[in-house]
Amino acid sequence: MARLHLDFPEEQFYYTTPLTVRVTDINGANHLGNDSMISMISEARARFLYEFGVRESERDGTGIIVTDLATTYRSEAHARDQLLFEVGVMDFNKYGGDITFRITRPKDKTLIAMAKSGFVFYNYKTSEVVVMPEEFRAKFPRANWID
Repeated sequence: MARLHLDFPEEQFYYTTPLTVRVTDINGANHLGNDSMISMISEARARFLYEFGVRESERDGTGIIVTDLATTYRSEAHARDQLLFEVGVMDFNKYGGDITFRITRPKDKTLIAMAKSGFVFYNYKTSEVVVMPEEFRAKFPRANWID
């Protein structure tokens, strides 16, 4: 199987947030477990959206739904490590795009992981994908577009 390679342009990152690896995030091999990394990525995504005034679900039933997640691991992280999550957006289309993540350990400048989470705007009341709101698009003028 071909290996996944994730590399994102610097200008696509809009936000940073620190998260600490908890003891309960450690797996049997004594490093940050995959399941906990996914939870941390979800937390970073939620903080990013909140910072930009984007609710994951609006009163009219429209919100964001994750369509996929790809993660590449570069180094181990351990209990009590402070990690920095850089979050960005790219590859916008009519309905959504990608939220990108670069996760590093600032203490020693080690790259821990890269991740990409696909998303679309979705109406939870009608169970349908909907067009990306213009006000969301306007928040991220550097985000590239694909057709």
